Amino acid sequence: MSGTTRRRIRLAATLGAVAVLALTGCSSGSSGGGGQTGFVTGKSGLDTAPVADRTAAPAISGKTLDGGNAALADYKGKVVVLNIWGSWCGPCRAEAPGLQEVSQKYKDKGVQFLGINTRDTDPSLAVRFEQNFGVTYPSIYDPEGTQILKFPKGSLNPQSIPTTIIVDREGRLAARSMRAISSDDLESLLQPVVDEKSQ
Repeated sequence: MSGTTRRRIRLAATLGAVAVLALTGCSSGSSGGGGQTGFVTGKSGLDTAPVADRTAAPAISGKTLDGGNAALADYKGKVVVLNIWGSWCGPCRAEAPGLQEVSQKYKDKGVQFLGINTRDTDPSLAVRFEQNFGVTYPSIYDPEGTQILKFPKGSLNPQSIPTTIIVDREGRLAARSMRAISSDDLESLLQPVVDEKSQ
C-alpha cells in the first residue's frame, strides 16, 4: 500500500469520525448524566442545583474567537452564563438570538455571558456565526472540546450541544439546560441565581 493510499484512508477515517460526532453531538433533546453534581432534574430539561449541593465550576480558559483571551476566573463575583455551541449545529442557530437578547438585558445586573465554541475546525465559520446573529459576548475557541472535558462527571454530556450552564457568583454550577434554550427558559434559570445573596 502506497503512502498516498494510506494518507487517503486516514483522512477518510478522520472525516467519518468528525461527521459522526457532528450528527450525534448536536441535539435539541436533553441527556442527563450521573455523578455527584447536585443537579435536580426539572421540567422540560431545565435542571437546578440547591446552593448547598453545588459543585465548583472548572477552570475554563482559552483564546477567544476575536483573538483575545478569556477565563471563567476573570468574572469572579459575577453570575456567568456559559453556552457551549458550534456553527454547524441547527439548535445552536435557533437559540442564538435569545441568548444575545438576554445577555444585553442582564449585562448591567452583574451577569457575564461566555461561549465555548466546539468542533468548528475553521474558526472563521464560528466568527461568521457570531456576526450573523449579532453575538457580542466572547467565546473561547475549543475545537477539540478540551475545555468541555474539564467539567465534573455528570454535570454535562459532551455530546449534547448546545448546553447552557449558569455559574453562580461563588463559581459553582447552579443551573443547566442540555438542549437549545429559549430566552424565557433562560431567564427562568438565571433570575433566581442573580437574586441570590452570596452564600
